[in-house]
Formats: sequence, C-alpha cells, structure tokens
Amino acid sequence: MTIHHDWDKSDGARLGALTAPRMAWFIEGAAAPGVNPMPASKRVFDIVLALVLLVPLSVVMTAVALLLLVLQGRPILYAAPRMRGPNQPFMHLKFRTMLHQKDDSGVTGGHKSWRITPVGKFLRRTRIDELPQLFNILRGDMSFVGPRPTIREYVERYPAVYAQVLKSRPGVTGLATLIYHQHEDRILARCKSARATEAAYARRCLPTKLKIDLIYQRNRTFALDMWIMWRTLRIVLWRDEKPRRRGR
Repeated sequence: MTIHHDWDKSDGARLGALTAPRMAWFIEGAAAPGVNPMPASKRVFDIVLALVLLVPLSVVMTAVALLLLVLQGRPILYAAPRMRGPNQPFMHLKFRTMLHQKDDSGVTGGHKSWRITPVGKFLRRTRIDELPQLFNILRGDMSFVGPRPTIREYVERYPAVYAQVLKSRPGVTGLATLIYHQHEDRILARCKSARATEAAYARRCLPTKLKIDLIYQRNRTFALDMWIMWRTLRIVLWRDEKPRRRGR
C-alpha cells in the first residue's frame, strides 16, 4: 500500500477554515458500521515484539536514563495522562526532553520550543524518547500501530468519533502520524502561545488526523501495520521523510 499526498501543496485555505464545530463533516462516517475491535492476534504480536525488543533496547534505555539523570536531573520520565478508550485513562511514558515545569499540559508548539533541552532534541529526532512506551504496550495501554494517544478533553468533546478511533489501542506510530506529522509540526511551530497552539491544533490538525485514523480503522490489516512500521523505521534510521510522488 502506498499513499500519495503532498501535504505541502494541500489546499491550505480548506485546512485553515476547519473549526471544531465543523467536525460534523465526518461524524456520520464515524458512526457507520464496519469498524471492528482490535483483534487478539494484534495484541499477541504486540506482546511478543515488545518482549523481543526489550532485550537489546533495555541497555539503550538504561544508558539514556543515566545520561538524563546526569544532564537534566529528575524526573527522568515524562508521564502524561492519555486515553486508551472512553473512560479508560492511562499514563503515557516517554523520556523527558524538556525543562521541567510544574502542571505542564497541552499540545507542544512553538511556545514550548525553548524548553527542549539539547539532548532532548536528539532524543526526539531519533524517537529514542518513545522507547519507554514498550512498557505501555506490555501493560495493554498501547499498540505498536494505532492512533496517537490523546487527552481526555478531545475524547469527551468528540465521543462519536473516538468511540470508533479507540477501538484500536493508541499506537507508538500510525497512519496519521506517518502522513501528517511533518505538516502538524510546521503548523504548531508557528504558534507563539499556548492559546494559539491549542486553537491551531483543534481547528487545523485534529480533524484531519481523526479522518485518517478512521480510514486506518476501516482498512486495518496485518500487512498495513507492517507497512506503517517499516515506513516509520525508514524515517527514523534514514530520514526518509519525503512522500513519494506519482510518476508523470
């Protein structure tokens, strides 16, 4: 499966005009039948792969934890409340990449960029900061592939959509992450306040990401999950981030 979409040349006016109330443009699709719960085979695959990866990666995580302890101090991990389903919260684990700030919450945008530490930039770029999510996977809170973990506010704001999207556990990577991550980063990087970041995310990013998540749910297969994981690995290891274009 190959997805051809040049987000840099997308209709910016259409994306900018999306507002939270207009999310109704696909509410009917979210309520439609055809979205199946996460199969048991996917859960078994997650457990086996997480256990296999923990053997070599436990050494990497120990080294990173010690490095962060020396350079940044405690806390080493950043634990944020997220939702794995309606009324099912969990603590989403990552290595801390920002200067510690009490009661930190909300979407990360340009107004927070100054808080990212030098080692944090490296951990984010290589996605090493996400290795603790292996424990989230083993606990059953997450999967390797699925919608990105979201906060309770959005689940309660759009219950019909998230009732379908969260039939799969949140993922370390996913179709929406693969397609939209770079575009989202560019939008949020221009936001210079928490209010502007939240508005841009809710109006411009969230509707598109949820639409892609619903597409994933309706087309979810083992082969698609393998493709998403392979493409994510290529981005991390070889910086293969440019979408392939149609031949002319």
